[in-house]
Amino acid sequence: MQVSGSVRFIGLGGALAALAALSACGPKTPPQKTPPPPVVVIPPKPYPPLGAPPTIATPPVDAYGVRRTINTGLSATQTTWNLRSAYNVAALNCTKPEHAAILENYRAYLKAHAKQLTAANKGVDAEFKARIGTAFVKSREAYMTQVYNYFALPPTLPLFCDAALAMSHEMKLAKSADLATVSARGLARLDQVFKDFFTGYDQYRADLAAWQSRYYPAQATVSAGPAVGLPTAVRAQ
Repeated sequence: MQVSGSVRFIGLGGALAALAALSACGPKTPPQKTPPPPVVVIPPKPYPPLGAPPTIATPPVDAYGVRRTINTGLSATQTTWNLRSAYNVAALNCTKPEHAAILENYRAYLKAHAKQLTAANKGVDAEFKARIGTAFVKSREAYMTQVYNYFALPPTLPLFCDAALAMSHEMKLAKSADLATVSARGLARLDQVFKDFFTGYDQYRADLAAWQSRYYPAQATVSAGPAVGLPTAVRAQ
């Protein structure tokens, strides 16, 4: 009985050893590899709308969401004169064949409304004089320079010329008695071109700040900068 028990014990031990040997010779689990870091795809850098310079100071938006441009809050007299100024800029700068009617319509406008435009010019002088005093001329000239430069902003020229062409056809039908009303409507149409541009430019600035903050945080500084790229004012004739 003891011999038989010893044989069984030895047989069980040998089986375990054989099983261990087989396990050692079987396939081994490969070592886990560290996955590569994810590839970061950097989207294109935002650029200003209409090919504008990278730093332009846009007019502010007030608490009511109104863009305060050079044409905001004007008297009826100043509105008429600012429309004339914008019309002058268009006549001088919108020189493509498709805009040729602007110059023709502008000349007709000056002739048809000469009396009303003279009165508007004198009225603007009177308004500046009432606010500033007898030394008003310099202030008025500085303001009108801003007006001319505003309408001559290079990136907006194609859209401005299209709007000015439509405005010129409307002004061609205007009666002198309605000049102030038609001028207000025409000025609003022209000013909308610039408001849309400024809104797009503000969005570009926000997009650029977000892009820099995410992909180049060390350079995440977006400055409004000065108004640049504006031509010298052209005086109305």
